[in-house]
Amino acid sequence: MSVGINRYKADLRELFFVLFEQYDFNAFAGKGPFEGWDEDTARSVLKETYRISTEVLGPLNSSGDREGCKVVDGRVITPKGFKEAWKQLYEAGLKQISVAPEFGGQGAPNALYALIEELTSGANTAFNMYPGLAWGAAEVIAECGTEAQKKTYVEKMFNGTWGGTMCLTEPHAGSDVGAAVSRAVKQADGTYKISGTKIFISGGDHDLAENIVHLVLARVDGAPAGTKGLSLFIVPRVRDGKSNDVAVASIEHKMGINGSATCVLNFGENDACFGELVGMVENQGMPQMFRMMNGARIAVGIQGMAVASSAYLNALEYAKDRKQGAHYKQFKDPKAPRVAIIEHPDVRRMLLEMKAITEGIRSLVVKLAAHRDQFALYSGKDDDKAAYHQGQVDLLTPLVKAYSSEESFRLCALAQQVYGGAGFLKDWPVEQYTRDAKIFSIYEGTTHIQSMDLVGRKLGQNGGANFQAFMGDLNTFVEANRGSATFGRELELLSGASEALVGWAMGMMGWAQGGKLELVPLVANRFLMAMSELAVGYLLLDAGVKAEAKLKALPEGHVDRAFYEGKKFSALWYARNMLPQVKHHAEVALLEDLTPVEISDAAFANF
Repeated sequence: MSVGINRYKADLRELFFVLFEQYDFNAFAGKGPFEGWDEDTARSVLKETYRISTEVLGPLNSSGDREGCKVVDGRVITPKGFKEAWKQLYEAGLKQISVAPEFGGQGAPNALYALIEELTSGANTAFNMYPGLAWGAAEVIAECGTEAQKKTYVEKMFNGTWGGTMCLTEPHAGSDVGAAVSRAVKQADGTYKISGTKIFISGGDHDLAENIVHLVLARVDGAPAGTKGLSLFIVPRVRDGKSNDVAVASIEHKMGINGSATCVLNFGENDACFGELVGMVENQGMPQMFRMMNGARIAVGIQGMAVASSAYLNALEYAKDRKQGAHYKQFKDPKAPRVAIIEHPDVRRMLLEMKAITEGIRSLVVKLAAHRDQFALYSGKDDDKAAYHQGQVDLLTPLVKAYSSEESFRLCALAQQVYGGAGFLKDWPVEQYTRDAKIFSIYEGTTHIQSMDLVGRKLGQNGGANFQAFMGDLNTFVEANRGSATFGRELELLSGASEALVGWAMGMMGWAQGGKLELVPLVANRFLMAMSELAVGYLLLDAGVKAEAKLKALPEGHVDRAFYEGKKFSALWYARNMLPQVKHHAEVALLEDLTPVEISDAAFANF
């Protein structure tokens, strides 16, 4: 069924290190809800996922991008090979692997599933959005639905029989979800008649599953204005064996992820669209939908990291093969042989930058997922530990989403730079990676929405306890390793960046209390990026310390020596080149620059 060449690359040794060595998979595997899971099983699953990603999904990435989706007789037709890939993915059980056994899954830890998602998203981002959205919608119904709703919908959505979407955005509203005007009118039988238009609906229609279950935000007549009056409805495309008046008005023609159908959907054009209230509770749409949104934001972070990682590995392979120019030590010798471009210092700089940042983001992703697993382990048994782990999930979610998505686009462009002119050509995969990656910082909440979530909600959540716990963990790590001969200077850079960020956070609190509220949104994005850099620097140094300990125990010539040395250099580069920026960002922010709000509209340009 392959219709193209696989260009996807992943380093399983790196995935194994993060999961088993840095975050100790065995700390939660085999216990509580993860009983039955162990390291050997997890390794086998990752290897099988890699096989499917490279043999099934990867070859469809560029062909799906070129072919795109089309609407035929009111239905979306996905690119050639997608149907077969959908079938193989679910037959392998990869999408159900972390689903609870009661819904037909295997109950795998989230930390393992995050890496499964990396492999499938990196191989074919556009394709993987279809099962990803079905998974997220099913999870909402599993957590918030009635027993009857769970029985009707959840397992079929988890096993690929049915697809799923989330429908928030409307033409006039964009991210202002509270301005939604889609209506829900209660019927005598307890259902609701749904009407309205939703835009930018990923996977809004496709030919991969028998049915598609839409989760639709709408306002019941008489409900309060704004987000408080929104309710969430289960609206299947096919209901009781008949069309449910859900029509595809069009699909968007996009910069990237062209194999994913982004639809405009009309509900109730013929006054015959019906839905049922999730959990049979009105005006709870936003809290219910945010269960899916938070999962989707983490998934976008994984998408960004996955695409950037493959872009890096492709660039690395190209740099080892492409010969151009003499070695820098022989640049004046016209007879000097050409060398592979990886020999040039600036190319090595770009490669190490990509390596360090993708490894750091992966570590951040798995850290968040491991906190979710620990929360599940302690929930109902140790309230303090459960609260700590859930607090870290809440705090790190905007970092994972925003930093990964912003860096993904930048790193894919950097990979193109390594290729030089070839990177601008469709002959090589990085051109598509760059186009695909741009959407990551836009959908599921733009970077600024993530930054305002962080500074407006997450920093002060639980009285600031979550933020304080994170900084406390970081400082404990610094104190435990200050004597390191390899990382001593870099740990001091981490400590200095930490102090600067805390001072900045206190400064923002003073603005909010002192009538300078406009300063907060002006620097929120900068704060989010700086905190992300601090977190990634911390986790790379943690990985470096662990790798150095392993390195010391290995004999010369051991196959793993180069790998562990690579972890050391990732940590050193990032600490020396990125952590000093945190202090600089704090200094700039605390200058209290108001020029963006002081400038008049007319002064921007006169045309």
